[in-house]
Amino acid sequence: MSQQLARRTPGDTLRTITSRFVRTEVRGGRTHTAIVMPWLFLAIPLALLLTFTYIPVGNMIWYSFTSWDGLDQTKKVVGFDNFLRIFTQPQYWQVFAVSLYYFAASFLQMALALYFATILSFKTRFRSLFKGILFFPYLINAVAIAFIFLFFFRPGGTLDAVLGFLGMGGLSIQWLGNPDAVNFSLAGVAIWRYIGLNFVLFLGAIQSIPGELYEAADLDGANKWHQFRYIIAPGIQRIISLSFILAIAGSLSAFELPFIITGGANGSTTFVIQTIQTAFVFRKVGLASAMAVILLIIVLLVTWIQRKVVPDEKVTLSS
Repeated sequence: MSQQLARRTPGDTLRTITSRFVRTEVRGGRTHTAIVMPWLFLAIPLALLLTFTYIPVGNMIWYSFTSWDGLDQTKKVVGFDNFLRIFTQPQYWQVFAVSLYYFAASFLQMALALYFATILSFKTRFRSLFKGILFFPYLINAVAIAFIFLFFFRPGGTLDAVLGFLGMGGLSIQWLGNPDAVNFSLAGVAIWRYIGLNFVLFLGAIQSIPGELYEAADLDGANKWHQFRYIIAPGIQRIISLSFILAIAGSLSAFELPFIITGGANGSTTFVIQTIQTAFVFRKVGLASAMAVILLIIVLLVTWIQRKVVPDEKVTLSS
């Protein structure tokens, strides 16, 4: 008996333990393994998802109906007063106008990413180098990028030095101190920061299109524009739809770059920055939770509308 135990390997022990939870008896044409095994693999991910996503969202919705300050043990229920306050006091909803800068920038970002992805999907000299250059900004930490552009836009900084070298020093302004220019500057940083993500999504989708379609188009005399219009654009329709949803969510939830670079000063306060300040500066967690719920509803509503207007239809490309 002792010799048998000595010959047991860790794999034998693991199989013994697993067999206690997973039985292979056939009942009704299906085995217990086929039923239980997927849930064993999903148990930990589901527990993490519930713990760090759905339970916090449920608590946030509950807090939005209270006047909790984040410290008191008791939470006074105020009903829909927080939501009415947000929509009746301009300082809470006017910051949505700042999101329009990021929303417009996201479309320019998508257009540039699609342009470069289309070009680099064909045979181009140094295309591997250009792929790395375009994707590299997305690999850099957002905090590092914020500090880089904080010095880039400062008076007499890199941008002003470049303009002066090109003989356009008269164009230099307070890029971050001027309320009329600060949001354009920050939106430009966002374009540079996230163009790599859309570029990789578009490039992967374009490269998944069968090459025979391009060969057939060449035989029919189609130029590059016709190939893009009738082959590439329909073939990556789902990825374009996904990028559009990400653009809406990203423009509404812009936070890292404006918070680190300007701290929301000079009219650069976004809705998320306003929410953070309401919760942790003014100690109005209930009101801030209501703002977060409104943002969540807006994103879900816009996504639903987008899915209705541009349905996710399966595209079949044939030569």
